[in-house]
Amino acid sequence: MKHPEHLSPLGRSLLNRRGFLHQTGMAMGGIGLASLLADQGLLAATENPAEFSGKPSIRPQIDPDNPYLPRPAHFESKAKQVLVIFCPGAVSHVDTFDYKPKLAKFHGKRPPGIPEVTFEGPTGSIAKPFWDFKPRGQSGKMTSDLLPKLGALADDFCFIHSLSTQTSAHPQGENFLNTGFTMEGFPSFGAWVTYALGSESQELPAFVAINDPRGLARSGKNNFGSGFLPAAFQGTDFNAKNPPANLARPGAYSAAVDKSTVDLLKRLNGKHLEKFPGDANLAARIASYELAGQMQMSVPEMMDLSAEPESIHQAYGTDTGTELKREYAKNCILARRLIEKGVRVVQLFNGSDPSGGNGITNWDSHSDILKTHAMQAEIMDQPTAAMIADMKSRGLLEHTLIVWCTEFGRMPFLQGNGTGRDHNPDAFTCFLAGAGVKSGFSYGESDEFGSKAAVDPVSVYDFNATILHLLGLDHQRLTYYHNGLERRLTNVHGNVVKDVLA
Repeated sequence: MKHPEHLSPLGRSLLNRRGFLHQTGMAMGGIGLASLLADQGLLAATENPAEFSGKPSIRPQIDPDNPYLPRPAHFESKAKQVLVIFCPGAVSHVDTFDYKPKLAKFHGKRPPGIPEVTFEGPTGSIAKPFWDFKPRGQSGKMTSDLLPKLGALADDFCFIHSLSTQTSAHPQGENFLNTGFTMEGFPSFGAWVTYALGSESQELPAFVAINDPRGLARSGKNNFGSGFLPAAFQGTDFNAKNPPANLARPGAYSAAVDKSTVDLLKRLNGKHLEKFPGDANLAARIASYELAGQMQMSVPEMMDLSAEPESIHQAYGTDTGTELKREYAKNCILARRLIEKGVRVVQLFNGSDPSGGNGITNWDSHSDILKTHAMQAEIMDQPTAAMIADMKSRGLLEHTLIVWCTEFGRMPFLQGNGTGRDHNPDAFTCFLAGAGVKSGFSYGESDEFGSKAAVDPVSVYDFNATILHLLGLDHQRLTYYHNGLERRLTNVHGNVVKDVLA
């Protein structure tokens, strides 16, 4: 039989009985399988698809005209806002909050198991903490004299000592902690939260990143970017020294003229949006312009720290110490004020790393840790402790979660230079405080040298899953459909650390 040349090989096979029965039988089986998968919500193309966890996704219902309106959480929670204090460069856990007596016993020795080479080269001997540890508060928590004022608040903190990460490189480490992926281009934690919950404040951004006075961290704006989420949910970055640009009204324009111009633009934007309903990018752009208009009135008042009483300035240390410490102290006051005004997520950076800090612009102390860590601690300790104590006294911790974190830890032994500690991705410490978490509590343990997570290990996925849970969000169900996948902050991993929940 001669087949028409325009038929494909598959089409030709259907012209004989055996091929027809084979192809239709496979097709009917595929339809049946698709029907069964659809009934269980396991097809990506279904109206409410399930993702890897088997749970159906929860996508927030966002009004494109008002993307910042507050939205309900997945379940009731105490924490409504979150303040993240991020310390780029990797704070040494064995010199701050993770007390390891064995380090003193083996000081200057090389017990079996020490690797010959780590991230930056040859290794040296075990080194005891460079600062003495003392018991603090009612809990008797052992913390070092490097951060005495934060240590004095140990009864308010929930320490997690068994964290580990997937990388020992700073850019990837920052990405992983703040976005859940070592690669760039993924939404930050703050973007996920504001995408899910919106904001209680309509006069200020839902998500503010307060950068260190010295500049951006190594991963830059990726730490607070929106990735593939709508652009409306990226962090707005400014600090006490550098307010948002272009908010001041030109002197040649009166307030009345300025208002009439804004009103005209609002009407024009509204008419334009009516022609293109459902255009999320257009709506986000209009919403950002309208927010900028609101910020022209709200931000100057927010940035005016002179309204704070002298007692606050003394407590935070805005007039003492180095210039960097004074500027960081002002950033801490600004962070508290933003939380008071209902901003959903505030990310406060302590350290920068535009070109490799090596202990000078951040906590990356590969050499002379005694000097470089002490310099960073002088900047951070008093202002951060004062901010937390101030927030507690104002009742802000009743509904605010505080997260103090760094991208990984440092080794219990010295580098070959004999004065610094190398990167340690296998064990580090972070702490939580405030709404929803236990206070005066420690979870997990590193091994006897602080080298690896040993008891109740916690991954970065677990850490982020727990923070989302504390905000009333199920990390397995908070997703965004992107490039054929239901993406989430914790990828396909993560378990809530329930033992730290109050």
